[in-house]
Amino acid sequence: MADKIKKFFAKKKADAKFKLAGPGHKLSDSSTTVIGPSKQNKSSYAPSNVAPSDAARQAAEAAMVRLQAQKKDTAFNTSFAAIQAKVRRELEAESKNKDEPQVPRSSTKVGDEIECSQHLAVKGVFYKCPLISDEILTKEEWKVKIKEFLFKTLEEEKGMTSVLIIYSCNYVRTKITDCVNILVRYLDNIIANPEETKFHKIRCSNATFCDKVLPVLGAIEFLEAAGFRQQELEHNGTPEEFLVWSKENIDGLETLQFLRDTLKAEERVELEIDRNLQVLSPAQAANRIELPQEFYALTVEELKKERQQKSEQVEKQMQLRTKAMREKDEIREIRKYKFCLIRIRFPDGLYLQGTFSVYEKYSEVLEFVQENLEHEGLPFLLTLPTGHKLNEGDKKSTLVDLRLVPATILLFQWDPTVEDDLKAIGNTAYLKPEVMLLVQSM
Repeated sequence: MADKIKKFFAKKKADAKFKLAGPGHKLSDSSTTVIGPSKQNKSSYAPSNVAPSDAARQAAEAAMVRLQAQKKDTAFNTSFAAIQAKVRRELEAESKNKDEPQVPRSSTKVGDEIECSQHLAVKGVFYKCPLISDEILTKEEWKVKIKEFLFKTLEEEKGMTSVLIIYSCNYVRTKITDCVNILVRYLDNIIANPEETKFHKIRCSNATFCDKVLPVLGAIEFLEAAGFRQQELEHNGTPEEFLVWSKENIDGLETLQFLRDTLKAEERVELEIDRNLQVLSPAQAANRIELPQEFYALTVEELKKERQQKSEQVEKQMQLRTKAMREKDEIREIRKYKFCLIRIRFPDGLYLQGTFSVYEKYSEVLEFVQENLEHEGLPFLLTLPTGHKLNEGDKKSTLVDLRLVPATILLFQWDPTVEDDLKAIGNTAYLKPEVMLLVQSM
């Protein structure tokens, strides 16, 4: 089921790119505009029918290899996209503010204090959705974009798309579960008793239908894909709206089985956390220490209450506490966060910074470091500031299990087996040149 969805989205993306290329032209059409060398440079341009030389072919092959390598290393550009997204939102906000009267602020909320702080380690949490596009956006922006994309796709593939809408555009898990259970029951009744007419009708004023199916986005579209159509029928002597099923509206009962299986597969459009890669100087790393509101699993009100309790925590630290009590407090503290910030400190003093979910594996951190190294593929070690070295056995552990939440600095060093060789060739650079472009000015 997941493969079918991926192929479906891949086709949609390819169609979108094709449309962006503009209308096509027949080669025989005399009105076709051909883009080529300008008239001013015509004398210096001489197309040749001679086959390319061996040297030219080798140069072309080398260029293709470089191009493939650059394509492989494009991950670092995601942070630029995140910055562009932020700038776009700021410009829109500034434009909006110009058109609105300025109202003096009498008070500042805790959330505002965090967002406006000059000491934020990162400006927010951003996401990717490769199934739909290559953009880097906030979760709220993606919610709008995913909804728009799926509803535009409904007419092309109503069954699969309506299921994706149910799971991707509704955000209360219990309501989704209740709705799915009822939809599955509707289909099961028809699949088991296709000739039983009492299972062919759903009264639109039915309390269960109104409460658990109608409010869920995508549910009505799913029933339409399953062969239901809205009709007015007599009920107790009064005309009422019904959804009525007919086998003529579908290709066969196997369609219902396919839709049922699709619904039970619980597939949704998933977002991936963008690392929001940054490279910081020691001074910047020391100044940017606060985390934005998005990192917290707490609401603004809960966070405010948490701050008010800080004095009590100080008093607790003054008391004699058992190891179990300290561990319990530590776990409670960690559970306040949804995301964590990992900074890798290199021997040259620079920091490589990335954003992670607290439930991602430590192996994701290793992969993040590896893909940004100048000598990608060489073994390296990461050490906690306490001196504890993270090893192979930690790869499958989550960041929350390793207590790397909410923010941690890991010290980088090359594996001793390759460090001397790197010094011998005189290449002691750590990060790729394109990643070094991200070093921020003070």
